Amino acid sequence: MSDLPAYTPPKVWTWNKANGGQFANINRPIAGPTHEAALPRGSHPLQLYSLATPNGVKVTVMLEELLSLGHSGAQYDAWLIRINQGEQFGSGFVEVNPNSKIPALLDYSEPEPVRVFESGSILLYLAEKFGAFLPTDPARRAECMSWLFWQMGSGPYLGGGFGHFYAYAPTKIEYAIDRFAMEVKRQLDVLNRRLAESPYVGGDDYTIADMAIWPWYGALVKGLVYDAGEFLQVHEYTQVIRWADEIAKRPAVQRGRMVNRVTGPLESQLHERHSASDFETSTQDKLKDSK
Repeated sequence: MSDLPAYTPPKVWTWNKANGGQFANINRPIAGPTHEAALPRGSHPLQLYSLATPNGVKVTVMLEELLSLGHSGAQYDAWLIRINQGEQFGSGFVEVNPNSKIPALLDYSEPEPVRVFESGSILLYLAEKFGAFLPTDPARRAECMSWLFWQMGSGPYLGGGFGHFYAYAPTKIEYAIDRFAMEVKRQLDVLNRRLAESPYVGGDDYTIADMAIWPWYGALVKGLVYDAGEFLQVHEYTQVIRWADEIAKRPAVQRGRMVNRVTGPLESQLHERHSASDFETSTQDKLKDSK
């Protein structure tokens, strides 16, 4: 299985700062802020603090979809949180999300500001606030919610499990990679079988369940995360690929993927979003050319 020496856990675990792999500089076994840093605030009711990871993309796609439907109250400012630099541990961010994970949302349209954290919670909050992308029929709503929570429960196996040990861990551990590759392929099979039954994950309509699942599993079958497409033989999941391609064509999805993005072609990176015109005027290629 492995030529690594056998590991016997000690009676009491202690934190080894040097054993954290690619994210050793930000991982720690305690919560709370590491420094004082107030969060910026723009002019719109909704203030988003995020990064274009799959969890961050869920929310920016939702906001852009709401705006495309004409919900003017969904106008938002999106502020970049560079998690590799530990900005999620600033005091202002921790006040919004005690768990120090992106994305985090503040809604100033209510009598008292409302904080919302965890990507699935934000999707549900926005869907209920604006009455969109969430069925009202009890059976259809239950189906949508089941798939939303499926993603929230399954995603850590893909990101923190497979992605960590396959792409980020300082040592390749056969057992860990095999364990999580098996689970991710099982999850893809679950999704593929579901999408053979209906055009979208929740049924006939595009919902927050699709917005939650697409940035993770849609990106995976298109070879966009962890460089693991060949390893996982993602071409086998033809229904997931069909669904992923269809969602990727939506203009709001294309805009949502750009917000708070710091990787890829400069024209695809909109570090901050404060108005619809930013997509035309404030991508990194435009800002670079203006200097």
